[in-house]
Amino acid sequence: MTAEAADTGRLSTEADGPGWEVDPDDEWGVAVIATVGRQLKLRREGAGMRAAEFGTAVGYGEDMVYKIEGGKRIPRQDYLVRADEVLGAGGLIAATWEDVKRVRYPKRVRELARLEEQAVEIGVYECISVAGLLQTPEHARALFESWQPAYSPDEVEQLVAARMARQSVLERSPAPSLSFVQEEATLRRPVGGTMVWRRQLERLLEVGQLRHVRLQVMPTSSEAHPGLNGRIEVLKFGDGTAVGRSDGAFGGRPSTEAKQVRILELRYGTIRAQALPPRESLAFIEQLLGET
Repeated sequence: MTAEAADTGRLSTEADGPGWEVDPDDEWGVAVIATVGRQLKLRREGAGMRAAEFGTAVGYGEDMVYKIEGGKRIPRQDYLVRADEVLGAGGLIAATWEDVKRVRYPKRVRELARLEEQAVEIGVYECISVAGLLQTPEHARALFESWQPAYSPDEVEQLVAARMARQSVLERSPAPSLSFVQEEATLRRPVGGTMVWRRQLERLLEVGQLRHVRLQVMPTSSEAHPGLNGRIEVLKFGDGTAVGRSDGAFGGRPSTEAKQVRILELRYGTIRAQALPPRESLAFIEQLLGET
């Protein structure tokens, strides 16, 4: 098999993979993918190419070409780049990836990711599971696969991809100030099995050593604190505004109301004060790794 044929086979397999379906309940997403698909079809037909011929040229099957052009499937970036080259679009098709990638993930996740991308400070307290911004793909997948009612395989892959995409905030420049407080119990639960669990702990050590990240552990032996009602997240923005959310306050809904945000800031500050300092927290996680 030639290298070109092998590459084509790889792309075709990836294109049929889960997590690239269009959510019919996401009106904006449906509109974006339908528009991109329509433009692709018009350009292909304008170039006098049949779907099968075009599919061969870009490394995808004929059926996938029809799905993408019909707005039934989200095109990958590779597809758009190759289509741009084949159709001589001068970068116009490839540029649609900027819109497409925004609808690649569920609507509720996109809104959270948008806020995190804009924040200059993010503070998260977690008492049930490892914070999403800190999870490995394997850990996240194990969590989603345990959900009831069960997600479909496609939904699981889409949710995992969305969670991993959010983690780009860790590498953003200029870097935001990030702080996390994890309950000890979330670090002791072997989600996904021993190897997945170990890799998750190693990931926490990696992130915890970043200069703009403060990772703390709340020992199970600690006294009662304001986070026992559930997760807390506070995001602050460059213009002085902020948004906060807590499972145990204000109906669990995000709030931008100054008084409510101050309450969540107070609770989060108290939690951080009661947790182990960052250096001791990393040592604690290293100890957990040594116990496995």
